[in-house]
Amino acid sequence: MKAKAHQYTIRNVPARLDKALRRRAVERGVSLNTLVVQALESEAGLSAAPKVYDDLDDLFGSWVDDKAVDRALAEQRRVDPKDWA
Repeated sequence: MKAKAHQYTIRNVPARLDKALRRRAVERGVSLNTLVVQALESEAGLSAAPKVYDDLDDLFGSWVDDKAVDRALAEQRRVDPKDWA
């Protein structure tokens, strides 16, 4: 048996957001309702497709202390005075 779907009413949607959502729906070839439901699923962590990021946030906090890397960085940071003469 299929679970009953619920209806939401969203108020006070700014005009610029409405315009952006409608434009995105047209770009994707879906209805505004489908686009919003997909966005809600994604934000709730329920979408099948993993969220793709275009930044480096997934690397935040991933640094591992490594003496060899520390030595290499120290060597790169060394300033040779003859290069500035």
